[in-house]
Amino acid sequence: MAEMLLRDAMSKALREALDEDDRSFLMGEDIGAYGGAYAVTKGFLEKYGEERVRDTPISESVFVGAGVGSAIIGMRPIVEVMTINFTLVAMDQIINHAAKLSYMSNGQMQVPLIIRTVTGGGGQLAATHSQSFENWFASVPGLRVVVPATPYDALGMFRSCRKNNNPIIFAEHALLYRVRGEVPEEYYEIPLGKARIAKPGTDVTLVAYSGMVRVAEEAAAKLGEDNISSEVIDLRCLSPLDLDTVIESVKKTNRVAIVEETWKTGGFSGTIASDIQEAAFDELDGPVIRINGPDVPAPYARNIEQLMIPSSDWVVKSVKYNFGL
Repeated sequence: MAEMLLRDAMSKALREALDEDDRSFLMGEDIGAYGGAYAVTKGFLEKYGEERVRDTPISESVFVGAGVGSAIIGMRPIVEVMTINFTLVAMDQIINHAAKLSYMSNGQMQVPLIIRTVTGGGGQLAATHSQSFENWFASVPGLRVVVPATPYDALGMFRSCRKNNNPIIFAEHALLYRVRGEVPEEYYEIPLGKARIAKPGTDVTLVAYSGMVRVAEEAAAKLGEDNISSEVIDLRCLSPLDLDTVIESVKKTNRVAIVEETWKTGGFSGTIASDIQEAAFDELDGPVIRINGPDVPAPYARNIEQLMIPSSDWVVKSVKYNFGL
């Protein structure tokens, strides 16, 4: 068992893709000569050449569209959109083309396209570079949305993504690249749509994904100091969503709080909360709690930015207040 950064796990995943499949290539802004905004593709251009590691102009609509087209004709492109904020420029290509072509062609077309992108705030990148839109994509039929929280999951799920013939949004949180974790040396895969119980518990269920998993784990540790046992569930994927694991946990704890970084209005936590109440209303001892960032743009000032991102203390206070624990 080796220990590696999430950034290195992603670099390994991309090297495997290029080494093992001649149909795969990388395309995006600054991924070649610069080595990627987060150094994930450092050295790739020298090793694989410009035919397989393609630097692009600053035009997401163009290179995402090129990714869709190349996927249709049998390639397996991996397109990097530098941040999820920039996917807004390519929404037509992602939502009206990549997500729908298989359905509209009755399966005659497949779009095995992986769109890697960086999500989340906390890095003082201000309002237009600190947003989380993975919840938007999870509402679009035809897209898969993967949100890893650990190096182990990032590598294992990316391997599964490579074998999937659907377009995939693979969202990596900016603050997780330096997170370390154990990764087996032997080959493994993690199936899409299977949540992970990050910590077992009996009193309350904390549901989270991406960067909020660490926040939920920290909150669980603090709640444990007061003899409150928390079960932490890492969703891993928003689409397909493993609701069964969440419901089984709720049946055990009878209380649930959902922790999500993005705005509360329109947040994916609302979808999960609704699903829980439809499937397990009689199991609940209280309302489903949603802990989201407030409905304001991300501020630049670090001290103010930290106030709008759910913290472990925020989760602890909410759980104790709402459930009387």
